[in-house]
Amino acid sequence: MMKKILLMSAFVAFGAVVSFAQEKYGHLNFGSLISSMEETKAADSELEAYRKQLVAKGEEMATKFQKDYEAILKEAQAGNLTPAQQQEKEQELSKRRDEILAYEQEVRQKVEVKRQELLTPIINNAEAVVKEIAKEKGYTIIFDTSVYNAVLFAQDADDVMPMVKAKLGIKEEEVKE
Repeated sequence: MMKKILLMSAFVAFGAVVSFAQEKYGHLNFGSLISSMEETKAADSELEAYRKQLVAKGEEMATKFQKDYEAILKEAQAGNLTPAQQQEKEQELSKRRDEILAYEQEVRQKVEVKRQELLTPIINNAEAVVKEIAKEKGYTIIFDTSVYNAVLFAQDADDVMPMVKAKLGIKEEEVKE
């Protein structure tokens, strides 16, 4: 009985070693992959145009604020405003300044939302292709080398970047890494 248990344990251990030795690992720089995709370049252009449009409105608000500030300052220096009028104008300018600052924050948020909206399908497509290659080629794990210090040693890993790029239709001469 004890002999059977030892023999069975030895087979299980041997099987674990054999299956571990058969595991296949790969790696690629996912950030580099995403940046090399034509879809990403198109998304970046669209995002930049969107950002410029929003910023133009903010610059228009700031220019109008500056002109109004200078006009009020001239009136105050010329003595054309009572202290109550001057205080009212200062409060008005302060409110508009706060609106400009709030708009700047809104622009940052809108640009980030748009960025996510544009990049999510691109990232999802690339991830799907990586998974497809992993299944086709029998990889157990594919590491992302774009994450700092995520892979410290990868001697036995295959670089799957060429296969993923080929599947995505990215030509090597287009890539400037």
